[in-house]
Amino acid sequence: MGETIVLPAQSPRRTELESSGWVVVARSFAAQLDADRIDEYRLRTLVAGAPGFVRALGAPDADAVLELDRGTTGDYPGSVATQHEPLDRAGATPSAARRAFGAFLTDGELVAMTFVSVDGTDAETDFTVVHRTQRGRGLGVAVKAASVLALSAAGVTRFRTGGSADNAAIQRANDALGYVRDEEWVTLGRVGG
Repeated sequence: MGETIVLPAQSPRRTELESSGWVVVARSFAAQLDADRIDEYRLRTLVAGAPGFVRALGAPDADAVLELDRGTTGDYPGSVATQHEPLDRAGATPSAARRAFGAFLTDGELVAMTFVSVDGTDAETDFTVVHRTQRGRGLGVAVKAASVLALSAAGVTRFRTGGSADNAAIQRANDALGYVRDEEWVTLGRVGG
């Protein structure tokens, strides 16, 4: 696919582009969770129900983060609006402004992680990923729940997330946490161009 354009799904420009031969090649969404809507008991239950254990990630986890990232780089559905750039060592190292949470099996292998950018009282999920062999076990929702619990306790009041509309697993995870979808986007591409 050559040139692409990402627009809000309801944009008047979308109609113009589609009438001139552009087509929807991907759909994406954004969602929000406000602190006053957090069900702490439910989120703690989701964390506790995950196999292994879930905790905040730190600098000593960078090698494990890089390994999981390398193993899942091609697993992100969607198009340019939801692409995941492979991490380098700096990107794999959590900080005060970029927090991370991971799920580990009992043997210590990191099998799920979420990275979240924090700006004052706002947090935006950068990405969440689960090792292919561990999907469907509640690990993605557990790491996202852990991030919301920890960050809300630290004063974050607004959580944003998003992703590919083709990623049913992340949509189910967001629903389980209480996120409300509030934006829909389309990626348009030229057919044969």
